[in-house]
Amino acid sequence: MVDTPRPIEAAGVNDADAELKNKEAYFTAGQYALIWARFKQNRAAMTAGVILLIMILMGLSAPFLAPYDPNIAGRDEDYQNGAPQIPKFWDENGFSARPFLYTLVRERSAATNFRWVTKINRDQRRYVVFFPKGWEFDIINIDLDLPGDTFDIRWKALTIDRHLFGMDVGKIHLFGTEAAGKDIFARTMFAIWTSLAVGTIGVFISFVLALIIGGISGYAGGWTDSVLQMITDAVRTVPAIPLFMALAAMVPDEWSAETRFFFISVILGLIGWPTLARRVRTHLLTERSQEYVLAAKLCSASPGHIIRRHLLPSFSSYIIVDLVISFPYMVLSETALSFIGLGLKDPVNSLGVLLQNVTKVDVLLNFQWYFIPAGFFMALVLAFVFVGDGLRDAADPYSGH
Repeated sequence: MVDTPRPIEAAGVNDADAELKNKEAYFTAGQYALIWARFKQNRAAMTAGVILLIMILMGLSAPFLAPYDPNIAGRDEDYQNGAPQIPKFWDENGFSARPFLYTLVRERSAATNFRWVTKINRDQRRYVVFFPKGWEFDIINIDLDLPGDTFDIRWKALTIDRHLFGMDVGKIHLFGTEAAGKDIFARTMFAIWTSLAVGTIGVFISFVLALIIGGISGYAGGWTDSVLQMITDAVRTVPAIPLFMALAAMVPDEWSAETRFFFISVILGLIGWPTLARRVRTHLLTERSQEYVLAAKLCSASPGHIIRRHLLPSFSSYIIVDLVISFPYMVLSETALSFIGLGLKDPVNSLGVLLQNVTKVDVLLNFQWYFIPAGFFMALVLAFVFVGDGLRDAADPYSGH
């Protein structure tokens, strides 16, 4: 007669089998699967990743989220330097299933020497509506007008006129308005997109240059390595602020906002590649003598093929980590340059341009809602930093995970 195993023993066997399967899956998993498994254990990095994904989606969908044109064309002349307007569901007049705001009335007051003042009529409501038709926006709007007729590029496509929310009467300003009446919420959404776009273009340019220069330097060695390292050191020693001051003085006033945006992105990319190029060179110097590289040479593979198909993929995870980590520095560079007046300028909506307004004393004392874009800037940079640190720890096989 065979004894029936006890439930406790059966549970122990099942747990042992599950642990054995987990270990087998761990040791047979690929490089990226291991990185993702380690990354998920970092709660701070995962939270930052969710925040970063939300902000990227906000930037990409800025034309849909923004109820009004962020530039002077969409300004509200009747609500200048206005405080944020938060929709309500109830007040002393009762509950409403639809969010609403009060009606604003402009009139002259004897108390202010008959100047125009804005008063709130609490008895008359304005209701929030969703997916209304509004201002038209081109998803693709490229206008590069560089010197000479050869480099003029103009392309507009994918026009939309639907937006997430609006008002049945009047306007709504979730983050308030500026002195000219421009909606800060709309400007913030477009500023996130602009800063991300500048960082993306800059990182892409620096990434390509770093792989080419670092790959050739590390694989070839000898006098080629010496010359390329001299160029790398020369670029690293160029001071950024004096360089941008000189470039800002050279930029023609007739350049469009898109042209200036493209120019700043290219310059940030051209001065941001040396660090990654050094890492690529160091890795290739240690890997070029490995047996798989020798086997590729014996098969008559070209140096470009060996670098592209064998050497660079061997540490692709570290390259991805470097790209993510370099993003916040690109965003910080654009914001700092725009903040001191050397980068992007109005009417371009970038986080650096919006932060220029918070330095005024009048804003610090009376219009604190100007600081709302600063909160989004801090969240964007910190999210990139935490995600980058999490990926760096996850990609390190000696991090103790």
